[in-house]
Amino acid sequence: MPLIVLSTPRLLWVRLAALVFTCVAFSVAAHGAWVHNVSMGDWCIFCWAFSFTCTLLVLLVEQFGLQARAPVSWSNFPITIACYATFLCLSASVIFPVFFIKNQRLNDEVRGYRITSTVFSCLATVAYMGEVSLSKARPGEVAGYMATAPGLLKVSQTFVACVIFILVSEPVSYNHHAALKWCMAVYCICFIVSMAVVVMCVGECTGLLPISFPKFLSIYGILAVIMYLSATIIWPVFQFEKQYRYGGQDSKLITVSVLTALNFLLYLADLAYSARLVFVTA
Repeated sequence: MPLIVLSTPRLLWVRLAALVFTCVAFSVAAHGAWVHNVSMGDWCIFCWAFSFTCTLLVLLVEQFGLQARAPVSWSNFPITIACYATFLCLSASVIFPVFFIKNQRLNDEVRGYRITSTVFSCLATVAYMGEVSLSKARPGEVAGYMATAPGLLKVSQTFVACVIFILVSEPVSYNHHAALKWCMAVYCICFIVSMAVVVMCVGECTGLLPISFPKFLSIYGILAVIMYLSATIIWPVFQFEKQYRYGGQDSKLITVSVLTALNFLLYLADLAYSARLVFVTA
């Protein structure tokens, strides 16, 4: 029997707040902020609109009691959406003022629209963080995998990888040496497998694996840590050492180095949780 998690009044109010904040953010930006046909502006509007749509879907399903009929695991789906929405709104809260407010000559009306979108984006980020905090599993509580620390780490890993993909693709900064291509392979492989884990948990497909899900997580965790450790060492060496240096924007290359190290730590923490799940609970 699938596990159904019912919303508490606090969780309901937090979701309603997130719904209102994201609605205001993208409505104001689309109406009078003049960010049309700009890639970063389109990205920010997508972040707010996607978060709004998914939150509205969650609210409608729960208010009409349709969790059991949903084609996904309702113990995993809402918190997964909330976690991704947190990162999306956070990225929009940083990108929007940097590209559309800082050092921009604007009339008062357009500036007001852009400041309003930024403020409500920040409020939406806080609301989604609150939803994740209220929804995550407590010690000893029976919950879906995505509501546990390893599940939330999986979401973080995939989002960090997406940011890395964006930074290394414009301009392409990994094709001038085989070692850097290996780093790109690490980012892609780990992203695909981590996203597959998320999809399997949300779609309740973990039973299709040829081995038990906890053992799969442990094996994958070990391989991912080793691969990301190699990328954490290789990327800065072949980007910044004089004999290998090819050129590129130093700020982006440094950011990729930092994010690679961050994802290594996330995978290391994930491995620790997965190992505990296998060996301590066995």
